[in-house]
Amino acid sequence: MARPKTAFTLIELLVVIAIIALLISVLLPSLSRAREMAKSAICLSHLRELSHGWAAYADDNNDVVVAGRLAKISGGKSNPANWYDVGNGLKYRPRWAAAMGSYVGLFAFDKPLTDADRQDYDSRIYACPVVPEWTDERNSAYGYNLQFLGNARKTNGRFHHYPVNLSAIRSTSGTVLGGDCLGTAAGVARFDRRPYENDGSDDASFGNHGWALDPPRLTDSSDRGTGDAGSPRTALDPRHIGKANVVFCDGHGETTTPYNLGYRMFEDGRYVDSEEVVDTPTNKFFSGIGSDTDPPALPQ
Repeated sequence: MARPKTAFTLIELLVVIAIIALLISVLLPSLSRAREMAKSAICLSHLRELSHGWAAYADDNNDVVVAGRLAKISGGKSNPANWYDVGNGLKYRPRWAAAMGSYVGLFAFDKPLTDADRQDYDSRIYACPVVPEWTDERNSAYGYNLQFLGNARKTNGRFHHYPVNLSAIRSTSGTVLGGDCLGTAAGVARFDRRPYENDGSDDASFGNHGWALDPPRLTDSSDRGTGDAGSPRTALDPRHIGKANVVFCDGHGETTTPYNLGYRMFEDGRYVDSEEVVDTPTNKFFSGIGSDTDPPALPQ
């Protein structure tokens, strides 16, 4: 006798499809989170590589750590005094990360330029994988704690805070060297922020002037943002599932919230400058001495 043929009924098939769809809906968020965590780990690795170059730079420069960016000497791009060796050539006034190229082990640019104020990083180590398009050296993904570690901007012919000696940093394990930076959009309300612009200069755009990371607490007499009058502040960017990657002066890295490092925000997303809220921001993890001190005041 022939055995009867067996097959799924329509109801059984629909049940199987529903189970598969349910499993996918459960697994997709986990897979997405895993991808984001992997990107965060790569980003943190990049920052640690930059920190190794930072220490090596100081070792080779009489204990002086790299400046955020050296002030412009008269003559601009046509004056060779504004050109600096970045390991594989001369570059016009490189920002901190590019200035350390020969010490990081990977040069920032394939062909550094002396006739351009800004160019895109070629090496991926200078970019965060969450925002891979942020490659403009001015509007970059990683900001430097320049106000406490080396602010070579000038006012009235005097450096704001430069040179800084590595040996003067008393709390290397508790001092942020640099990290994910939101740029001047940090000083703009969340819903007023605009998309990133390579080569752009809009204060409200994500990543604008991202190479410079302001400390949590600013004063009326301190520098901020682009260094221009009226500039919004910069701050850490919690782009890794609500957290930011930072690297400290001793070379260790952390993934943490801006709040844990002293930043405070208004309800609209703007970062607080000073005593504008009950919960005051603190520079404990930026000052270099492990306590909350004012950022250096602008020279008078």
